[in-house]
Amino acid sequence: MTDSAGDAKRYSFKLLGYRGRSESELRERLDRKGFSEDVVSRTLKFLKQAGYLDDRALAVNLKRQFLSDRLLGYNGAKRFMRKRGLSAEVIDSTLEYDEDAEVLNAKKLIGKKFGSIGKNSSVSEKRRLWNFFARRGYSVSAIKKALHEYNIIREDEE
Repeated sequence: MTDSAGDAKRYSFKLLGYRGRSESELRERLDRKGFSEDVVSRTLKFLKQAGYLDDRALAVNLKRQFLSDRLLGYNGAKRFMRKRGLSAEVIDSTLEYDEDAEVLNAKKLIGKKFGSIGKNSSVSEKRRLWNFFARRGYSVSAIKKALHEYNIIREDEE
C-alpha cells in the first residue's frame, strides 16, 4: 500500500465503518498496514478533529454494551475496555462501580441462563455457577447476594 495520507484516511474510514475503534486500536491497524508514523499521526489527528475518533464516546458506548447487553460485571467491562485499547483515565471516568446494578445484572443472568438451578443444586453446579460469574468480572459480594436471592447458596456459604 502506498504511504499517502489519503490512503490512510480511506483505510481508517473502512475500519471505523465496521465498528467504533479506540485511538490505539486504529494506530495499531495503520502501523500494521505499513503506513509511516508521520502519516498515522496526521490521520489520527484529522479523525479526532473531525469527530470520527473519540475514545470517551467509545467508552460510553462500550459501557452500555458490556454492562447492559452482555451483562458483564464491573471488572469484566473494565478488562474488555482495556483490551480495546482505552486508557485507564478514560475507563475510570466512564465506569463507576455500582454493586446494586451488578447484583441486578447477575440476577438477570441467573434467570436467563440458569433458570432451573436452585437450592437443591450440587456443590459442583454451585461452583460452576460461581466461576461463571467470576469469569464475567462480578465481585465476590455481588455474586453472593445474587446467588443468595435465588436460594442457590446460604449467606454463610461461599
